[in-house]
Amino acid sequence: MGAIADPIADMLTRIRNGAKAKFDEVNMPSSGTKVEIARILQEEGYIRGYQVVEDTKQGVLRVMLRYLDEGVPPFSVLRRLSTPGRRRYVQRTGVPRVVGGMGVAILSTCRGVMTDSDARRLQIGGELLCEVY
Repeated sequence: MGAIADPIADMLTRIRNGAKAKFDEVNMPSSGTKVEIARILQEEGYIRGYQVVEDTKQGVLRVMLRYLDEGVPPFSVLRRLSTPGRRRYVQRTGVPRVVGGMGVAILSTCRGVMTDSDARRLQIGGELLCEVY
């Protein structure tokens, strides 16, 4: 199997497809950025939890999916914003509000991976990784 061109897009696609298929959990290769994105998704209530399972390679990130009472996932959109071919950066004054504050944008900043509201509070910009709502 070849290398994945955009590992973050692959992570988001696995979560979207797993939620559509009503899986309890999805597995993917682990990385520091993916773990931080999973941490934010858990803090914001979009997933039940995550764990990193060590193996002989880079480790496996296991994401436990969450569903509402009706069996639907708590998000309708999980979209990659910045891609390897076209990076999207924002200054501190240009950090977007997703669906008027109802959603979450996840940014990679000089102080780590954080939500749009944290970036606005700290008055820092960065690379827009993805949005969830």
